[in-house]
Amino acid sequence: MTMSNGSTENKPPFRIFVGYDPREELAYQVCRHSITKRSSIPVSITPIVQSDLRKAGLYWRERIPLESTEFSFTRFLTPHLSNYQGWAMFVDCDFLYLADIKQLVDLIDDKYAIMCVQHDYTPKETTKMDGAVQTVYPRKNWSSMVLYNCGHPKNRALDPETVNTQTGAFLHRFQWLEDEEIGSVPFVWNFLEGHNCVVEGDPHTKPKAVHYTRGGPWFDAWKDCEFADLWLAEMDEYVKEKNKKEAD
Repeated sequence: MTMSNGSTENKPPFRIFVGYDPREELAYQVCRHSITKRSSIPVSITPIVQSDLRKAGLYWRERIPLESTEFSFTRFLTPHLSNYQGWAMFVDCDFLYLADIKQLVDLIDDKYAIMCVQHDYTPKETTKMDGAVQTVYPRKNWSSMVLYNCGHPKNRALDPETVNTQTGAFLHRFQWLEDEEIGSVPFVWNFLEGHNCVVEGDPHTKPKAVHYTRGGPWFDAWKDCEFADLWLAEMDEYVKEKNKKEAD
């Protein structure tokens, strides 16, 4: 989907790849809706669907029990899917955007190979979402929303062979990069529900993108999580728009 307005209409759309899991179809649609509704720049949003990548011969690794979603590893194909050109973003589907994505794009600095929120995070829960095991590892949640400088020479390492054969540690900890090649983004762009906190009177702590990393309101067990009301309101709006389009 693309959007444009006035001064930005001649720019190519900013590419966004969203992790997709059939169990979280609604989460994907609401995430997508929350981005496009607020975006003042053209965006193209593509779901990363594992079954499609398998058919295309880009993904063939066997799934292991530690993979809580179908996009645990496919996310790292983002530079390849972008033909190793320009900047693109990967984001998990369990995000709700509350701000204009242009504000995030404006933070991009070409000197970095990737940029992300550099969380210092250890989850309290042993399970998440629909009972999936909650794993703990260094740089936990860094890979859940990443701005990729797809044209950076170091990101050529993320070819299908590497994504299909390298360890989870190598990929999720960005071990193909040096530390100084990883840029930092304010935590409000990957605000971890249940972990990060809004500080009263401090606008710099107000989430611009809520990440329901433990599980979101689309799962019965998480219908009362923090910021559930915002997600449910976005879902209602998405469903109404969808029904109106289908009726027209």
